[in-house]
Amino acid sequence: MPMNRWLLPAAISDLLPAQARVLEEMRRAILDCYRRCGYEMVVPPLIEYLDSLLIGSGGDLELKTFKLVDQLSGRTLGVRADITPQVARIDAHLLHARQVTRLCYCASVLRTRPNGLEASREPIQIGAEIYGHAGLEADIEAIDLLLQSLAIAGIGATGRLRLDLCDLGLVRLLLSDLPDVQEDDAFALLQGRDLPGLRQLLEPWADRPAAAALLELTQCFGPADAALARARQALARWPKALAVLEQLERVVTSPRVAQHAASVEIAIDLADVRGFRYHTGLSFAAYAERHAQAVGMGGRYDGVGAVFGRARAATGFSLDLRELVELREVSQPSAPTRIIAAPWSDDPALAGLIGELRAAGEIVMQLLPGQTDHGPDQHIDRMIEIENGRWQVRECTRREDR
Repeated sequence: MPMNRWLLPAAISDLLPAQARVLEEMRRAILDCYRRCGYEMVVPPLIEYLDSLLIGSGGDLELKTFKLVDQLSGRTLGVRADITPQVARIDAHLLHARQVTRLCYCASVLRTRPNGLEASREPIQIGAEIYGHAGLEADIEAIDLLLQSLAIAGIGATGRLRLDLCDLGLVRLLLSDLPDVQEDDAFALLQGRDLPGLRQLLEPWADRPAAAALLELTQCFGPADAALARARQALARWPKALAVLEQLERVVTSPRVAQHAASVEIAIDLADVRGFRYHTGLSFAAYAERHAQAVGMGGRYDGVGAVFGRARAATGFSLDLRELVELREVSQPSAPTRIIAAPWSDDPALAGLIGELRAAGEIVMQLLPGQTDHGPDQHIDRMIEIENGRWQVRECTRREDR
C-alpha cells in the first residue's frame, strides 16, 4: 500500500497562510516590544553538543531531546528542546558582560514528546532573559514583560488571564528540616497534586512541624491575599519562609504587576513547583480561560552559567507562538486580508502607483493574466483601473469586482 506522502509525524503540523500571517505579526510586535525595553536579540544554533544543551535542566529535558551523532567529531549532538540553556551559554561564555544583560530570542525547538495532549512537538519559542541582577526588580520586570507579550498577542482579550506565583525556596526550606526525605519525590508529588502520596511519603515524619507545613502548602493557592494569609499561618515558625512570603507580596503589589490587574488575576499557588530541578526561587505561570496548559512560564534560575565559566543571577520567561496563534483563533478570529488588486501591465505609471501604495503599507496584488483566484483568506476591496489615461484606486462595489 503506498504511503501517504502528505502525512506529518504526530504533533507536528504546518502553519497555513492565515495562521502564519498572524504568527509573524505577533513575532514582530513582541520582539519590537522587547527591543524597546532594551533587550538584544540572539539566535542560537538548532543543534549543539548534548551535554551543553542539558545544562541546568536537571534531566528534565533529556527525554524530550532528539539525539544524533556528529559525523565530524563522533560526539552526541542534541536538537534543542529549549532555548534558555543556549542563551545562558551565550551570556556566560561569549558576552563577558559584568553588568546586567538583557537578551531575547525567537526560534523553533523540537521535542520528542509534546508538553500536553494538544501541544506541538515543534513549538516556536519566544522569550526574554535578564542576567546579572539577583534582586526582585528583575523578576518583576520579567513578569511585566510576559504579561505585555500576552496582551500584544491578544490573549485574554475576551476573558481574564491568571498569573500564578510560587517560590521553590519554601519547599526546599521545609525539606531541609526533613533531611531523609527525597527532594525529587516530594517535588514530584507536589507538582502532581498527589496529596495522598505526599502524606504517605511524609508519614515517618508526621510528628514534625515541617511535614505538616509541607502538606499545608498544597492548600495555599488562589487569590493572592487569602493564599498569602494562609501561608503565613502555616510557616509562622520559619522566619526565612516569612521573608520569602514578603517577597511574593512585593511582587503582587508592585505597580508594574498591579497595572495589569484589570485583565489579569494575580494568584498564589505554592504547590506549583514545575521546573523544580531547574528553578532556584521565584517562578510564575500564566493561564488563559478554558485552556488547561500554561500559556507562558518563567522564573529564576541563578547559577546556570557556572558550567560555562560564570555563575550569574538569571531570570526570564518563554512562550510558544504556535499556541498563542491557536488561542487567538479561538477568541479572536482574524479578519481576511484586505487587498488592492492591480492588472498586469508594464506601464511605468502603474508601477509607480503600486510602489507608493506598498510603501504606505497597503497590500497590492498584481493579477497575472487569466488569474481569478485571489488566494485563501484574502479579500480584494479595491481595484486599480485606468481612467482618462491615469491609474486610480477605486472601491469595489459590485460582486463581480471581487
